[in-house]
Amino acid sequence: MTAKLKILVTGAGGQLGQELVRLPAQPGLGIIGFGRDELDVTDPEQCRNVIRSCNPDAVIHCAAYTKVDQAESEPDEAYRVNAEGARNAALAAELVGAKFVYISTDYVFDGKAKVPYRESDRPNPQSVYGKSKLAGEQFTKSLSSRYFIVRTSWVYGMYGSNFVKTMLKLAGERDSLKVVDDQIGSPTYTLDLAQFLLELVTTDHYGVFHASNTGVCSWYEFAKAIFEERGLNVRVEPCTTEEFPRPAPRPAYSVLDHGAIRAHGFRPLRSWREALGNFLKHHNP
Repeated sequence: MTAKLKILVTGAGGQLGQELVRLPAQPGLGIIGFGRDELDVTDPEQCRNVIRSCNPDAVIHCAAYTKVDQAESEPDEAYRVNAEGARNAALAAELVGAKFVYISTDYVFDGKAKVPYRESDRPNPQSVYGKSKLAGEQFTKSLSSRYFIVRTSWVYGMYGSNFVKTMLKLAGERDSLKVVDDQIGSPTYTLDLAQFLLELVTTDHYGVFHASNTGVCSWYEFAKAIFEERGLNVRVEPCTTEEFPRPAPRPAYSVLDHGAIRAHGFRPLRSWREALGNFLKHHNP
């Protein structure tokens, strides 16, 4: 009988981490998750001790500081978690010879492109969050000999707070909403992303990957689709980013090209609209 590939998930209490550890058992894979209380990635010694004692074949590093706006006023904390945390986890994984998966973001780009961003395109983050995540990418590249950097975008799922849950909540409170229509991207369902990560980590196709559900929309179009799928009668009006100012700048265009997924023969993630319908079928707020 073939030994199971042992996968350690950091940030197992977060949106993507919970998705990974709660997936039905996968043949040939054993997944163990650690939340912040059990594994604080900003503590290098704890990182080494936990990862050494678990001795995984792979580490999927989901622990992250994701408060995009708050990061503008807490840059040290954002870097402590996203950059130093990645360094600590990558070093610990390397010490036990484990593969290392770093989850990154569309925010490493400036959003000024007119065509989807390729894995080889030069990052140019505009926010503290994006800069701290890029620093985590750089630590990963320099410290891990077997790394996967997976950039994703507009993530939502069953666990934690996200745009879809916010829209459903607001639908119960208001009959009309204004939603930004000049930011374009690809919503990504954590279930599809988690399944791709597990497929990826069983291979030796190291490097940078862009992984998001296929297709493109604005936040306004995304909101309209959520209400249509749920059969909710909410009037959605488009507005501009300028009308809805936030502390952290958002990329106006953050569509990711899935070149590495195509090049290595992986199945593309399904369309964002199909994924959304599937999520809403199973999500009862």
